[in-house]
Amino acid sequence: MDSRDEQPETTISTGGALDRRAELSEFLRSRRARLKPEDVGLSGFGRHRRVPGLRREELAQLAGVSVAYYTRLEQGNGRNVSAEVLDAIARALRLTDAEHAHLTHLAKPKALKKKQVARQQQVRPALRQLLQTMESVPAYVVGRRSEILAWNRMAAALFGDWAEVPPAERNWARLVFLRPEYRELFVDWEQKAIDIVCALRMDAGCHPDDPKLSALVGELSVKSEEFRRLWATHDVKEKSHGVKHLHHPLVGDLALNFESFRLTDGSEQSLITYHAEPGSPTAESLRLLASWGTDATRAVPSV
Repeated sequence: MDSRDEQPETTISTGGALDRRAELSEFLRSRRARLKPEDVGLSGFGRHRRVPGLRREELAQLAGVSVAYYTRLEQGNGRNVSAEVLDAIARALRLTDAEHAHLTHLAKPKALKKKQVARQQQVRPALRQLLQTMESVPAYVVGRRSEILAWNRMAAALFGDWAEVPPAERNWARLVFLRPEYRELFVDWEQKAIDIVCALRMDAGCHPDDPKLSALVGELSVKSEEFRRLWATHDVKEKSHGVKHLHHPLVGDLALNFESFRLTDGSEQSLITYHAEPGSPTAESLRLLASWGTDATRAVPSV
C-alpha cells in the first residue's frame, strides 16, 4: 500500500472562508485514526502497522462501499454522496450524533446567501426582557461563533461586566483563550476550552463560508498555542447540561449546574442558565453576588 495515501492534508482558507473539502478530508481521517481494528471486530492484520487507526480499505469494508468511493470522499469530494452512504460511514466510524451531523454538514452543505451568513446577530426584545426577570439566575444568550449577545445582571456578577468589554471581544473563544482572568475563573479551564472549540467546529461545519468565523479561527490560531492544538483534533460535540466549577475572585469556589436551551426560531442562538443546589454553599454565594450586582467583580466585601 502506498503510504502517501495516508498523509494528512492542511486546511486552506481561501477568499475569507474555511476550505470545506479540506475540513471534510481531515475530519474523516481524524475519526478513522482513532479506531483500532479490534475496536470494530477486525483481526488478523498484524501488529506492525504504518498508520494509526483503521486503513481506508478496512473502513470501506465496514461501511459496505468500495475503497475507491470512500477514498474520493475522504479526499474531500462529497458531491452527490447519499444520506444512506453517510449513515453507513458514520456507523462504521462509530460517530456520535453530533459528529454524524457535522459529517453531513461538511459533505452536503446547505446553500446560504452570503448576506445571511454575515448578517449581524440580533436578540429578540422579549428574550432580553426574560433575561432581566431572572434576577437570581445567571443567564446569557450565545449565538454563532460563540458570540455573547445578551446577559443579565447576575451573569455580569458571575463572569464580569461584559458591558465594559468591546463588542468585538464579547466572544467566549476570545475571552477564554486570550484573557488570563478567565483561565483563573474556570477550575477546569482545559475542559471549558475544549467545549468552545468543539462548538466552533460544529459552527464551521454548518457555515464554512462565514468570513467572520474564518477570521476568528485565524486570529486564535496565531495568538494561542492551546487553540491550535485543540482545533487540530477536529472534535465536535454539543453539551446541553452539566456542572461548571468556578473560582470567583470574591466568593471563592462555586459548583453551578448549567442548562443550554437551543432556540427554535432559526436564530442559531441558545439561552444558557446557571443555578446552584438549594441550601448549598454555592447558593449562598450567589445570593451574595446578587446583592453586589454588576459591581461584584470590583467590590471589596466588608469583614
